[in-house]
Amino acid sequence: MMKWVYGLVIMLSTSSVVWAEVPSKLKVVQHQKSIPYRSDDAADREKHCLDVFYPKDQKNVPVLFFVHGGAWRSGNKEMYAKIGEVFAARGLVTVIPNYRLSPKVKHPGHIEDVCDALKWTIENIEKYGGNRKQIFVSGHSAGGHLVALLATNPTYLQAKKLTVEAIRGVIPISGVYSILPIGLFTTVFGSDSQLMRDVSPLEQVRAGLPPFLILYGDADFPTCDLVSQAFQKRLLEKKVQAECCEIAKRDHIEIIRNAMLGDDPIVTKILSFIREKGEPPLKKNLSSQ
Repeated sequence: MMKWVYGLVIMLSTSSVVWAEVPSKLKVVQHQKSIPYRSDDAADREKHCLDVFYPKDQKNVPVLFFVHGGAWRSGNKEMYAKIGEVFAARGLVTVIPNYRLSPKVKHPGHIEDVCDALKWTIENIEKYGGNRKQIFVSGHSAGGHLVALLATNPTYLQAKKLTVEAIRGVIPISGVYSILPIGLFTTVFGSDSQLMRDVSPLEQVRAGLPPFLILYGDADFPTCDLVSQAFQKRLLEKKVQAECCEIAKRDHIEIIRNAMLGDDPIVTKILSFIREKGEPPLKKNLSSQ
């Protein structure tokens, strides 16, 4: 376990330095930048905003709500813009929010912002051709943790007067599912043992959750495979639909960087999952090309 923690801390701490190397291959049809999802006096103009990528002249299509990674301390929506382009080009409305980062905020600041952004999406996404009843949440690394947490622990959605029924499916990528009181985690979450359990998706699994597609690379951070499989097992024990998939020849960075190129197994896997879990009238709108 300690090997996993130290390996994860190192991986997360260095995982946000290579995105500029990704070439631009796909052209998004429509892109609305930096839309505020909070506008109250306490809102952070830089962090409380999101981007929407959407295919032109399409209506009632599924929505991919994607949360960036960066160890809860770094990253932004611009680094993951290629994800928005890739999936919008394939028929999805894609939303990528910013959220406040540590050390400026600690938990629950990050997850509160993600829930606020999700609430905005539910209330506004039809303006961009999205179906508010077909929202799939996804995220990479720390973003994978955040979407898994908002789905498994009802506290955060309930605080925004939302329920997990608003989520059609959950797709964490190289996510963190068990939080321990050590190193990076204490900087972000503190060291209270009960809080560690509360913010660990692995410890919050319950019946009635939406389907999960859990993705990780075969060369991901140490024991990511074991933790991902343990998370899937816990979900299945509660009768939650859960698939766990290892992506070949991918480390913690490559699994998301290669997805930004479009023609990649992870993109195909995500689109197949959305087709399978979406309502039949929407399946025809998605393209795997």
